[in-house]
Amino acid sequence: MRIAIHAFDGITMFHLAAPQLVFGEVSKLGLGEWSTALWTTGGPSIVTAEGYPISGLNGPEVVEGADLLVVPSWRESLEPAGDELTGVIRRAHAGGTGVIGLCLGAFPVAEAGLLDGRSAVTHWSATDTLTARHPEITVDSSVLYIDHGDVLTSAGTASGIDACLHVVRRFLGVTSANRVARSLVVAPHREGGQAQYIERPVVNADADEPIAAVLAWALTRLDQPLTLEDLATRATMSRRNFVRRFREATGTTPARWVLDRRLDEARGLLETTAWGIDRIALSCGFGSAVTLRQNFAARFATSPAAYRRTFRARDAGHVTTTFPPAVRPASGR
Repeated sequence: MRIAIHAFDGITMFHLAAPQLVFGEVSKLGLGEWSTALWTTGGPSIVTAEGYPISGLNGPEVVEGADLLVVPSWRESLEPAGDELTGVIRRAHAGGTGVIGLCLGAFPVAEAGLLDGRSAVTHWSATDTLTARHPEITVDSSVLYIDHGDVLTSAGTASGIDACLHVVRRFLGVTSANRVARSLVVAPHREGGQAQYIERPVVNADADEPIAAVLAWALTRLDQPLTLEDLATRATMSRRNFVRRFREATGTTPARWVLDRRLDEARGLLETTAWGIDRIALSCGFGSAVTLRQNFAARFATSPAAYRRTFRARDAGHVTTTFPPAVRPASGR
């Protein structure tokens, strides 16, 4: 997998480093032969927002034949990207390269015309600007990323890591993505959208000890019924207070969190075991294969059997070179 990451004068080191860190970890852990290359349209060197010079960068020619093109951010002034950059993006997309616009990087991707008639997400502070400039795009601030299969956009700053982990998950499966996340000491999948960050940041579940304890307890009992009453009782709270505290700590509802964890467990078992669907359904708390299939299809637009064929058949060093089917993560709201 060859990944070309765009750099420009004024980019923050975090935005530039995030995709390199996530995708580089794939190779570091031996999960696949993924390589990243930095390129720019402005010459062989840039100066970051923090004032650090970076030299020896590639030119746009490195994008040719790349599997993914990442625009990790854009200038805070939101100035037009210009014909040279948008031209590179359009040509790469036309040649089958997947295009990713992280955070404000959605603006050059939109300017290139790749989001016309589609939904997209960007940093919440710039959603009104993106909507005003591109009324043909449905801007959704309630999700962390939106993947149309060939084009992906993500919300603000740290959600770029979520989007990059999603790319790893889609190409290599949930087990590999979890290994990358564990190595980087980040959550493999965050619930909720960036809308929850607009007025105040979501409280880390670890900062709310009763909720954190309930999460740890529930994860060891996914094969058992986990009703709202069960969870609230475990936390020694009223149902109403528990729901409020749970949303503050996790950004989602108890029911949604339990379902997502069960689906994650099912995906892991589909990838790593030869268990039948009935056994997996019982082990993950779905009760029956029918219920598992219904929930799996509703979330991932595929069947458990098809998912297993896809991810058990892939060799980690030889992945497909086009984006898998589109994914639009739920907001958790």
